[in-house]
Amino acid sequence: MPSSPSYHRNYKQEEKTAKKRGEDVGNAERHKARRVELKLGAVHAGDGKDVDHRTPLSKGGANSKGNFRVESAHDNRSFPRTPSGALKENHPKEKK
Repeated sequence: MPSSPSYHRNYKQEEKTAKKRGEDVGNAERHKARRVELKLGAVHAGDGKDVDHRTPLSKGGANSKGNFRVESAHDNRSFPRTPSGALKENHPKEKK
């Protein structure tokens, strides 16, 4: 359900809460992967691409070039949907 037009997110508070919960763990590794791919020329600033890990870091994947792949942000972040737009499953699409 969309938020009301007058609703404004408090990003500082959200970041503070995420840190307390330990949700920001691993972001440094993800940023490092992006920098590696930037140096190689596989991605560019503002190109709408994500550097994805074939085996996720949360599942024990390594932060090495062999585990990286470049995908569009939409493909990397989307969830499977029914024709009506409802979520089919509560986890991202399986990677090829």
